[in-house]
Amino acid sequence: MRIEEHWMNLALAEARQAAEENEIPVGAVVVRDGALLGRGHNRTRALSDPTAHAEILAITAACQAVGEEHLGADIYVTLEPCPMCAGAIILARFSRLYFGAWDAKAGACGSVIDVVREPSFNHTVEVYAGLLSEEAERLLQEFFTKLRNRKECE
Repeated sequence: MRIEEHWMNLALAEARQAAEENEIPVGAVVVRDGALLGRGHNRTRALSDPTAHAEILAITAACQAVGEEHLGADIYVTLEPCPMCAGAIILARFSRLYFGAWDAKAGACGSVIDVVREPSFNHTVEVYAGLLSEEAERLLQEFFTKLRNRKECE
């Protein structure tokens, strides 16, 4: 197994945790020099906070762990980050972003828009898309199928 797959598998474990908590199954981990600095999964419902995305929580944990706001790290996310999270990835000065599934509705790293590679900003991020995408997509599809089925039964 490639090291990138190892880290994405940890992000997928976070996504599965989110699904168990009835949150949209997205997970993220922050890695620097082979060390896990932070991890997170979506908690928007649990915290009643629209900013409690997996990436934001993982970035916050990593910054607190090292006492720095500019991480120069890599981030692994199961779903293409939204504009808010893409902005946070730039602000934290990530070197590389690895993500699994594309987000055709709100993706800001190449699908709808490409915030993290916009040359006008003071920092750009290398992007590697599609890492373990089948598993990431499956988690999302299963979650939304269950959600639709619950709504139909109500």
